[in-house]
Amino acid sequence: MTGGTGGVTDGDGDRVDDNAALRLERRDYAAGVVSAVLAERDATAFGHVGTERDPGIRYGCPTPTTGLTAIAYDSTESEWLVRSAGDDTSGHPAQRLASVLADRNLKGTILTPPRVPHDAALYLEGAGFDLASTDALERARATKTDGERAAIEDAQRAASAGVRRAASILADATVVDGQLAVNSEDETESGPLTPARLRIAIDEAIVGAGAFPAGNTAINPDSSRGSDTDAPLRPGEPIVIAVAPRGPAGYYGGLVRTLVVDSDGGRERRVHVAVTQSFRSARSMLTAGTESVTAVEADLEAEVRSFGFAEGDAIETEVSGVGLEPHERPIDGGDDIAPGTVVRLDVAGQVETGTRIRIADVLAVNGEGERPDWLAAPSQSLEPTALLE
Repeated sequence: MTGGTGGVTDGDGDRVDDNAALRLERRDYAAGVVSAVLAERDATAFGHVGTERDPGIRYGCPTPTTGLTAIAYDSTESEWLVRSAGDDTSGHPAQRLASVLADRNLKGTILTPPRVPHDAALYLEGAGFDLASTDALERARATKTDGERAAIEDAQRAASAGVRRAASILADATVVDGQLAVNSEDETESGPLTPARLRIAIDEAIVGAGAFPAGNTAINPDSSRGSDTDAPLRPGEPIVIAVAPRGPAGYYGGLVRTLVVDSDGGRERRVHVAVTQSFRSARSMLTAGTESVTAVEADLEAEVRSFGFAEGDAIETEVSGVGLEPHERPIDGGDDIAPGTVVRLDVAGQVETGTRIRIADVLAVNGEGERPDWLAAPSQSLEPTALLE
């Protein structure tokens, strides 16, 4: 629903900031991308229909909307049109939008995303338009404007605050009967350190930094140890902390760190060195020019394996865009990671069965020959104290 201060509440009930400058900035950028596609395909307009939760709708709307919304870009007038169920006007938003386009004497083809609702498509066709699919809006969203990049960095700073809070708790933890425990002058706060307890502290720090955890905080998400939230964490075992908070402007961050209390080195250190080195390699690769998602994922894995890991050693890499969704374009193997994109690099190497070293950071890609920027990235060290420096 629309908030009293101009904000809008998303599907999780969290308030998303009504940032007019950011909305206009991305709307204008989208108009440029869509206009070029319309001219190339000799189409009249671009249209899309969905709720305010749909990232494509939010991306193209100049103002917050409520409920089912239909948007269109009229290339003849260089204008975005919006009709929403929240306008207190009778009729389906797509039907009303189709009428507006027809009243402008527009004819021919309207380009829409492949997933446009069936009933909305019928209203557009009923007004005399032909429909054809396009991924123009998704391609526009893959390149981030300056405002979007700043919004992602805000979310990433909140992610860092959450991870640093976890590092602080782990750095101060004591070992009691082979398990990690929290000591506090307040006896109600003392006791075994469990994944659930650590997750709550992380989420509190994220909220304190002005963002929403969005249900994406997890401790040891890829291990059975993480699902048993009542089992205390142990010294000497890698603890994977994954967060992907949503900032006040609706943009996500994405951060993963692996921390170890009282590490005895060995294979976990070797895996850690390999994983951290892969990030440096990928950054150098993207400094040289545009690469595909597949190529960067392959480079990350090859760099880890160059430290002597065999084909049988489990190594996982994932590269995807981040923005109005935690994972968005560029995400498919053939998608380009070009200047202007913001991507999340996620690398994991197996230490032993059920134990991994995993790290993820967000990287903003600049022009060819310019080094990409890590956004609000704390230390990648296994030592909790290193993240507090």
